[in-house]
Amino acid sequence: MFENAPIIKSTKEFTATRNACKLCAPLGASVAFKGIRGCVPIIHGSQGCSTYIRRYLISHFKEPVDIASSNFTEEATIFGGAANCHAAITNVIGQYKPEVVAMTTTCLSETIGDDVKMYIHDFQKDSQLKDLPRFVTASTPSYQGSHMDGFHEAVSSAVKAFAKGGDKGTHINIFPGFVSTEDLRQLKYLLSDFGFQFVMLPDYSETLDNPIWESYKRIPEGGTPVSAIETCGSAAASIEFGTILNYGALSGRVKNSRLSSTGANYLENEFGVKNYRMPLPIGVKNTDRFVKALEEISGKEMPLRYMTERGRLIDSYADGHKYIFGKKAVVYGEEDFVVAMTTFLDEIGIEVILAATGGESGRLADEIKANCPERGEQILAKNMFDYEKIREWCIDNKPDLFVGNSKAYYIARELDVPIVRCGFPIHDRIGGQRIKHLGYAGTQDLFDQVVNAMIQYKQDHSPVGYKYM
Repeated sequence: MFENAPIIKSTKEFTATRNACKLCAPLGASVAFKGIRGCVPIIHGSQGCSTYIRRYLISHFKEPVDIASSNFTEEATIFGGAANCHAAITNVIGQYKPEVVAMTTTCLSETIGDDVKMYIHDFQKDSQLKDLPRFVTASTPSYQGSHMDGFHEAVSSAVKAFAKGGDKGTHINIFPGFVSTEDLRQLKYLLSDFGFQFVMLPDYSETLDNPIWESYKRIPEGGTPVSAIETCGSAAASIEFGTILNYGALSGRVKNSRLSSTGANYLENEFGVKNYRMPLPIGVKNTDRFVKALEEISGKEMPLRYMTERGRLIDSYADGHKYIFGKKAVVYGEEDFVVAMTTFLDEIGIEVILAATGGESGRLADEIKANCPERGEQILAKNMFDYEKIREWCIDNKPDLFVGNSKAYYIARELDVPIVRCGFPIHDRIGGQRIKHLGYAGTQDLFDQVVNAMIQYKQDHSPVGYKYM
């Protein structure tokens, strides 16, 4: 009886979130903790939270992702989760023998006020076990921020827990943010080619993207050793990607001002380690900025290999310009990714008509204006957007291209426009975890994808099967 009922398109402000353009804070924290060597994350909350996080990470990384849970029941919810916390730690130590146990909280455990640090202190004091692992905790209620707030809170917590001061060394710290495993590897190649000794935190390039195993390993190899994190306080400098980071508005019930401190911030304030903060190095301009910082710290010029990559990239900009100039794109995802990707698209002549994020910083528009001086004023930047808002906006404004993760595929399909998949999560393609974004080489891959997506669209919609485009 409802078959012929008209579909009413909402044009009013909608107060609920529908298909949020972000993920939960403990998920981001779990990714960061998986980048510490020998670490097993424990989600302090319900079993469902850890199941959701495992499902998301396994789908993107195509790897087994062991994340433990303190498995709250009704009793723990009412009387507190101390017993569950201690049982979870005991089980993880018995089964995994980890070097590090990282506990991240959920909405539930934060709401009832569980003091996780005290629980761990009590466990360490009362335990009869020998050679206990190192512990780190992160406060990550999901009603406060996004997965990126959780990611950066975990990185910051690890630095605060393990970093020490000392005589200044020549090594540097690199805080890459939540990028792909291939991005992490490319960064390591670049830093090595510059001759740097470095500490990368986190480094999940192996733990979440392993070679094939002959037998199952409970804890994958790789990750940043705690002994390396301990040296962060004596580094010559830190490089931190992202200008928004976890400076989001604290919209939840828990108001924790410490969330506004990043790992590099802490090292600069506590140990005087200079912090070079910059956008993710996507595009020529942002990668130049990163390379310039490396040149300043090392006193060396960019290696020839990267000069050649840069020249090849600019040449390809000229080759592909005619296919993409003036096209209208929608960019979406986490805030620092959106800022960097918008800068790149602006650089190659694509008009970004909507830059959308589920983040809550309120700084997205200002950062886009600062990094896109040519067209930044005309770009519509939206914090706290969800995918249904993106869909409704796009029906009226008709973009030519979507750039972001696979969660907006259904919108691109409905509008019959191409989607260039990048960022996190990529659930509907193989190799999503290995997509390159950073540096001249990563930008080259992205540029080729964008241009080829537009050529493919033109071919698919032409009545003639052109082989030359």
